[in-house]
Amino acid sequence: MCICINCYYVDRCNTYHAVETQHEQPHLTENPSFEPNNPSINVNIRPQEDYIEMEWDVVGCDSFSEEKNKWAKLRPGEAIPT
Repeated sequence: MCICINCYYVDRCNTYHAVETQHEQPHLTENPSFEPNNPSINVNIRPQEDYIEMEWDVVGCDSFSEEKNKWAKLRPGEAIPT
């Protein structure tokens, strides 16, 4: 699971913005202004019958600052990304 959903910076982070793009999800912001230090991203590749599924997750970041449920506070009622 992406650590970004519990990060203080999620709504202005360049790396999370890129992950949203890869997942074709709406952006929390159109103009991210925070450049994180040393983000680490895992990309899981799962071949399906007629396509390839790719899941991008930020699993580490030197800038991570925990704020529990930050993403959920920004998008109340929406399913939390997994």
